Amino acid sequence: MRKRSLTLLSDGTLFRRENTLYFENERGRKPLAVEGIYDIYIYGHVTITSQALHYLAQKGISVHFFNHYGHYDGSFYPRESLNSGDLVIRQAEHYLDREKRLKLARLFVRGSALNMERNLRRWKVNDGFSEELRELLEELEGARKITEVMNVEARIREAYYSRWDGHLPEGFKIVKRTRRPPENEMNALISFLNSRLYATIVSELYNTQLVPTVSYLHEPGERRFSLALDLSEIFKPIVADRLATRLVTKRMLSKEHFREELNGVLLTKEGMKKVLSEYEKELTKSVKHPELKRNVTKKRLIRLEAYKLIKHLVGVKEYEPLVAWF
Repeated sequence: MRKRSLTLLSDGTLFRRENTLYFENERGRKPLAVEGIYDIYIYGHVTITSQALHYLAQKGISVHFFNHYGHYDGSFYPRESLNSGDLVIRQAEHYLDREKRLKLARLFVRGSALNMERNLRRWKVNDGFSEELRELLEELEGARKITEVMNVEARIREAYYSRWDGHLPEGFKIVKRTRRPPENEMNALISFLNSRLYATIVSELYNTQLVPTVSYLHEPGERRFSLALDLSEIFKPIVADRLATRLVTKRMLSKEHFREELNGVLLTKEGMKKVLSEYEKELTKSVKHPELKRNVTKKRLIRLEAYKLIKHLVGVKEYEPLVAWF
């Protein structure tokens, strides 16, 4: 059975009775086939019983929570079953060794930047970005501190956003990247998709031997899976940004799918539903992998990226970030 992600947008209760998981809301009670669930994303006000959590833990199913505004709150992360003491040591070594950490941090930024460039070429709004990027990537290679790497990354992204706006319709311009709260519709859409992508990557990391709290570009924190932030840099341009662009240029979203709240702009419940439906379709799309010589889903590409990082950490093969060929 192919497993799928389960998204709960409505309020209700998630509970277990014998060996069956149920979701109950004002429309009734619905049994959920646990064997077919890969992970769960909760956007509504949902009560989860302890028996349900025990059952999900047994099945290795991660649960991700988002607040009323669609922002990521946290995850229920079952006890890892794919532990590797050797890999934990290697991950820590690459964090503690400044040169090794810098190398990986630069690679994440480089991969992200090249995917941004692919997008601008795809949208025919490159407009001098490649020349500017070449200079910034040279500066990136000379960066000797993580703060310097992050500074270059921020300037690359600023240059990217200014060109991206040239492809977006009136009423859906980024203008300036704003968060918590987003100040316009496009910022709200980008933030919403980035939050969902982050949680998706957390789920993929759970199914590897990597420790999700040890990272290289982003500083490890006590309350976040910072390695997911590192990997999200690679995938934001080719998953979130491309989907956001398609949703507004194809007029799949309109102003009616957004609401003003918290001194900013957020998606409505109907808007969230529309975006999440298209997001799941996007992740299940297949592309022909040039090395594997077979079709893989875009979601699978995230796991493959994690495997590439593992090979780098244990000294099998140097890590090269994914640069979209599709």
